[in-house]
Amino acid sequence: MIPKPAKRDSELAYEKLVELLLNGSITEDQPLSERNLSELLGFGRTPIREAVRDLVREGVLESHPMRGTVLRPLTIEDLQDLYELRYAIEGMAAYLAAQRGDIEQLQPFAAAFDKALSQPDGFDVLHVHDIGVDFHKEVIRLSGNRRLVEMYSPFRLRFRIPFGIIRNRTPERVRDALQEHQTLLQAIMRRDAEHARQLMCEHLRKGLDFRIEMLLNRDRYKI
Repeated sequence: MIPKPAKRDSELAYEKLVELLLNGSITEDQPLSERNLSELLGFGRTPIREAVRDLVREGVLESHPMRGTVLRPLTIEDLQDLYELRYAIEGMAAYLAAQRGDIEQLQPFAAAFDKALSQPDGFDVLHVHDIGVDFHKEVIRLSGNRRLVEMYSPFRLRFRIPFGIIRNRTPERVRDALQEHQTLLQAIMRRDAEHARQLMCEHLRKGLDFRIEMLLNRDRYKI
């Protein structure tokens, strides 16, 4: 087995910065300076600069002449645009995964979903949420389409970050999504490609409706 090349400092800095964004350590009104990030993350300013530049290019951060670099606010229009892309990319991925993917790779998710649904009032919300995120990634991978995989990560990161810190405050939606994931997985395992596509798009539509409601009621969710 050929060993993977070591990650560059800029890649490691990118991953650490994303972790800060996902756990809510960085908010929309907090300017990001290379010096502070360098001290916080333990990297030189050049890797930090490259990581920030990549996140600006991906639309996660934005730069202002006066304010500096900040987390870009997510609007309803942003969400709608992003989800239209998700319908196309993830709907097709679900179709292709059902049609030709190595569906045995989904068995661990089937077991995890069954276990969580067997204890509906006692599962770990954070854990189940993160399994769902991994499930979406695996469906993309099982599509066997490298271009879909390449397109997926940046825009999914774009909407994950503003909502990452509240996933533990929305157990009802996590529970509903869990059931939707299980139904979708079953369609893929049956190789019912068209139904898998439809279920993925319906699941995403419900996610969009929920996130729009969150944006409209920010105080309730403390975004």
